[in-house]
Amino acid sequence: MSVAVVTGASSGIGEATARRIARDPATRLVLVARRRERLDKLAFELGGATVVAVDLLADDAPRIVREALERDHGGRLDLLVNNAGAPASGPFASTGWEGVRRAMALNFDAVVRLTEELLPLLRASAPSALVNVASTAGRVGRAGSGAYSASKFALAGWTDSLHLEERRNGVHVGLVLPGFVATEGFPQSALVDRPTTRWIVSTPDKVARAIVDAGPGGRAERYVPRPYGLAAALRIVTPGLVRRVLSR
Repeated sequence: MSVAVVTGASSGIGEATARRIARDPATRLVLVARRRERLDKLAFELGGATVVAVDLLADDAPRIVREALERDHGGRLDLLVNNAGAPASGPFASTGWEGVRRAMALNFDAVVRLTEELLPLLRASAPSALVNVASTAGRVGRAGSGAYSASKFALAGWTDSLHLEERRNGVHVGLVLPGFVATEGFPQSALVDRPTTRWIVSTPDKVARAIVDAGPGGRAERYVPRPYGLAAALRIVTPGLVRRVLSR
């Protein structure tokens, strides 16, 4: 029997990930998000799961998640999926430091705080895994998304280091970097409606598949769709070219 925590599980990528993990009858799920009604509905559809309705920005959120694991699953944790996050847009001249602070608070700080609280459980349950869901924007920045990119760049860099640190403890740390994903809140209709750009839009289920691939004993890093990895590589090899293309 294994135990998996999925944050941001009430919709989109988190919900799709929970549904995919639930295909394994030997895995018990802990669903974390703010919207209890949605979590309760999902837990019922999956045949049961521990529901933790909490805002991960709250000071006591990490402790609440850990207590749920200790109460319902004896403190076992085989997989932690840090998926919860939020978009942020607008030029820095308009949004300023406050825009960066808000993006960092949920997309980076909350992930670090929860991981700090649950890392002892992952170590005690090793071999285990932790998967952080960043973004292609965490490797390539675009105009108007500086705050979001800053939070995801931080998450990607921290994940790389954490992977190296935790290998000796039997905790695999994976990273998933989605590009544009069509979800309930972000249908990406402007891209989906155009045949020339439709291919760059992925689905929550494809990202969920990548998350599972990056789970226990899995891949170090996955881009979704896969060709997005080329943009990240070009950013390193030919940064001037990438900047010229994006500036258009």
